[in-house]
Amino acid sequence: MIYETTLGNETYHFDSLRELMAKATPARSGDDLAGISAESMEQRVAAKFVLANVPLRQFLKEPIIPYESDEVTRLIMDTHDKKAFAPISHFTVGEFRNWLLSDSTSSEMLTSIAMGVTPEMAAAVSKIMRNQDLILGGKKCHVVTKFRNTLGLPGRLSARLQPNHPTDDLQGIAACIVDGLMYGCGDAVIGINPASDSMPVLSRLNRMLDEVICRYNVPTQGCVLTHVTNTIQMIEKGVPVDLVFQSIAGTEDANAGFGVNLNILDEAYDAALSLHRGTLGENVMYFETGQGSALSSNSNHGVDQQTCEVRCYAVARRYHPLLLNTVVGFIGPEYLYDGKQITRAGLEDHFCGKLMGVPMGCDVCYTNHSEADQDDMDDLLTLLVAAGVNYIMGVPGADDIMLNYQSTSYHDGLYAHRLFDLKRAPEFDDWLINSKIMNDKGYLLPQLKETPLLSLVNKYG
Repeated sequence: MIYETTLGNETYHFDSLRELMAKATPARSGDDLAGISAESMEQRVAAKFVLANVPLRQFLKEPIIPYESDEVTRLIMDTHDKKAFAPISHFTVGEFRNWLLSDSTSSEMLTSIAMGVTPEMAAAVSKIMRNQDLILGGKKCHVVTKFRNTLGLPGRLSARLQPNHPTDDLQGIAACIVDGLMYGCGDAVIGINPASDSMPVLSRLNRMLDEVICRYNVPTQGCVLTHVTNTIQMIEKGVPVDLVFQSIAGTEDANAGFGVNLNILDEAYDAALSLHRGTLGENVMYFETGQGSALSSNSNHGVDQQTCEVRCYAVARRYHPLLLNTVVGFIGPEYLYDGKQITRAGLEDHFCGKLMGVPMGCDVCYTNHSEADQDDMDDLLTLLVAAGVNYIMGVPGADDIMLNYQSTSYHDGLYAHRLFDLKRAPEFDDWLINSKIMNDKGYLLPQLKETPLLSLVNKYG
């Protein structure tokens, strides 16, 4: 297929679908670093024009990373659902955009085509969309998952309670858990990023989460965000594991840099399912991603970082995860330079993931050497909640003292719920009301000093 167009007196030619996708991508520092971004705004506009006229079928004919050399490409091609693709198979990328945003296209219709949308199709259509298109399109996509509660229902917003501690101190973690629960945070998961890879420490953290959830009958799930192979070992040793976590990437080589492949993830998925710990459902996996991860390990194969990111969602989709979130600004300004680029990336990731049927959350975050601040995060948080994001992060003071980056706080969750009049997971909302933490309108109730949750801190003191 010929990829070219003439604008004014100049003809723009693109040698491949991979190059066209890169040139059409909105500006970001990672693609500049890789040397694949558009050389001018005129070239970027030309690439968008050409991309809008590419038939969706072309993405099935021209893999941007060769089938023979990449297991993620093989996964994408081998699992493509032709029946789900049929209703949109005659569209170009531009026609697909118009159909997605049409009032006659319902949420149910978007759900029915999800397995027919490849990552490259999702990435392509996002590249010709404005931010408002990404918000409206994301809002129409509903992805509901279950373990001990129900996540992703329309009109609801959940939060991961992230009680990290630089020395994995149980009392410090317990204090953060109590604080988060008292602010109505934690229905997505209570998830600890451990500072240590020690198996005794990891096991102790898992047992602590299990005890907290069982002792106080909290309808949520726990997760220690260690490498998947550590979690497999804990399952084999009888440690109470709810969710299996892993960071994933969009190419086989980049996943190898994380120490995983599809076979390892298959093993972990089967191990978690064998425990039958979910009471409402069996969505047992938790994945994290982020634009730039493939480039940072020199494993992007010349593909732009946003398309590499969306390919992660094909890996995640294979395992029907409870949760997936893009840690959008965590890798740093080398990949997303400032608040504007972080905002765009967060909206792209959420839209593309939801379009592919993945339960997307977002860690609205940045590192301290980025050209961004908390006001930028307030803006992105507000836009993502407007777009129907499944969940956000709840970090004490929005400042993670173990991972050393800035995210969103327990208070930010309250702000989002108030502004958009949203509820939490229904089972968790009922628990908050019965525990007299909140009233039936979602407002915090005054707490007595002897509230039962405080005994958790004393226990680990």
